[in-house]
Amino acid sequence: MRKKNILHAPHIEKLKKRKRKVLKNKIIFSLICFVIIFIGLIFLSRWDKINIENIEISGNEVIETEAIELIVKKNITGYYLWLFPKTNFLLYPQNKIEKELSEIFKRFDTIKVNDKSIKTLEISVSEREGKYLWCGDKVPYLTSDTNSFKCYFMDKDGYIFDEAPYFSGDVYFKFYGGDNNLNIENPSGSYFLKDYFKDIIVFKDNLEKLNFKPKSFFKSLDEGSEDEGFISLFSDPAYGAHISFKLDSNYEKITENFQAAISTEPLQSELKNKFSSLLYIDLRFGNKVYYKFSTKGGSTSDGRQ
Repeated sequence: MRKKNILHAPHIEKLKKRKRKVLKNKIIFSLICFVIIFIGLIFLSRWDKINIENIEISGNEVIETEAIELIVKKNITGYYLWLFPKTNFLLYPQNKIEKELSEIFKRFDTIKVNDKSIKTLEISVSEREGKYLWCGDKVPYLTSDTNSFKCYFMDKDGYIFDEAPYFSGDVYFKFYGGDNNLNIENPSGSYFLKDYFKDIIVFKDNLEKLNFKPKSFFKSLDEGSEDEGFISLFSDPAYGAHISFKLDSNYEKITENFQAAISTEPLQSELKNKFSSLLYIDLRFGNKVYYKFSTKGGSTSDGRQ
C-alpha cells in the first residue's frame, strides 16, 4: 500500500503530465515543420527557374520533329498527386518518355532523354536504316491478295520497323514468309526469322561474291517444309530460278558445296550458256547438289553434282 501511494504521489503525477505535454508539443512541432517543408517543396518545385520550358530534338531524319515533341509535351504536362509539376527538371518522367517513343516509333534505334540544362530537355535519337524489305507472308505472284504487295523496311538485323513506299525494280532485297514470332497483320516491331536471319544474309552476300545476283528470299509455306528457304535469282520469285536450302544448315558448308558445284562441269558450262533457263539449284542434301534447267517445249533437264 505504501509503495502504491508513492507511485501516485502528486509530484509523480505532475512529472508524468509534464512529460506527456513535452512529447505532445514535440509531435505537434514536428508535424508543423513537416507541413511547412512539404508546402515549401511544392512551391519550390513550381519555381519557373527550375522547370523545363524548351525541348530540343536531334538525330531524327524521317520522323517529324513535331510528332516527337507532341509526345514529350504530353508526358511532361500535369502534376504528380496534383501537387508537383512534371516539368520540374528533377521530376520529369524520363523512362516513360523513352518507352513511349520507342513503342510509337519503331524506326528509332536508340533514344536518350536528358536535361541539357535546368530549363531545356534534350531528346537525342538515332533511326534504323532500311537495308531490306519484308513484303508479306506469301509471294505476291502466287496470290491475288493485294495486301501482299505492301512492304516494310527491315534493318540489318531483320527488325521490321516501318511501312515502305512502293519501289519499282530491285532497289532492295526482299523477304517473304515468317514464323510464329512475326505478326503478319502488324509486323512493325517484329524480327524476321531471328534465329537464321544473319546466316541468310551472309549466304546471300557470298552468292553475290560468286557473281550471282539474288533478288529475294522466301521461306517455304508448304506443309512439312517449314525449315526450308529459297533465295530467288530473278525479280519474279515465283517463276524464276531459286537456290533452295534448309534454314538450319551449316551455311559455310553449303556455300562451299555451291561454289564447288558451279565450278565443275557440266554445270559450269550450262550456267554460262543457258543461265536464263535455270529453274533451281538444290543444296538440301549434304554434299549432293541437284539442279534443273528448262528446255524448249517446256521440258526440263536434271543434273547432279
